[in-house]
Amino acid sequence: MDPIVSAGLLGSLLAGMATGIGAIPVLFMPKPSDGQQNLLLGFAAGVMLAASFFSLILPGIEFAREAGASRFMASAQIVAAVLLGGLAIAKLNDWLPPLDRIGVGPPGIASASVRRIWLFVAAITLHNFPEGMAVGVSFGSGDMDQGRVTALGIGLQNIPEGLAVAVALGSIGYRRAHAVAIAALSGLVEPLAGAIGVTLVSVAHAFLPWGLGLAAGAMIHVVASDIIPDAHHRIKGGGRVTTGLMIGLGAMMFLDTTLG
Repeated sequence: MDPIVSAGLLGSLLAGMATGIGAIPVLFMPKPSDGQQNLLLGFAAGVMLAASFFSLILPGIEFAREAGASRFMASAQIVAAVLLGGLAIAKLNDWLPPLDRIGVGPPGIASASVRRIWLFVAAITLHNFPEGMAVGVSFGSGDMDQGRVTALGIGLQNIPEGLAVAVALGSIGYRRAHAVAIAALSGLVEPLAGAIGVTLVSVAHAFLPWGLGLAAGAMIHVVASDIIPDAHHRIKGGGRVTTGLMIGLGAMMFLDTTLG
């Protein structure tokens, strides 16, 4: 195998595995109360919002500019992609059957809550795809140092995202080991996307702005329409959900702006 392709596959695999590493603390956390669950869900929502803007929207505009788009067209392209991503996740929510009918989710948990959390997991998984492709494109350009830096940055950013997925699944009654395993699986789309990026650099580079924008729109929609309202439904006023959101937002923003 070509050494550049091998490096791209390995880099995107390691970045994806960081999602599972981030979920590991859930194995040792005691069962949270409703208030603590809202704090953790708020943290997950903050991570998603920061990632949407700093990991997806702003890099998407940069990729579009690098592809030759003007500032106006690059911004318009990402706005269109964000709106399409939000619309797609909304339609997915409408089309999904009640998940308890197909055996998804722990027994005794309302189907609506299970649906919300699985949309959250779907949005995180979707956003991992263009990130993995970005790693592959970085290696595929032939600049190995840039590829390693990109893989390291995305891998470190994936750690709080893995924690967010596991926490969200734990909030609807999934066993800790299952929550961690699903979080790890959500990151393993990255090596698949990395393989596409490193072998089809020009095609992947053209798709990246759209992929990043679509993922951002999906994540923002899930936070606004599902995660935050669900937290307020659990406890009147939301409890400490806003505190968790600000902590998650700040932590992810710091990682994105220092490592991006």
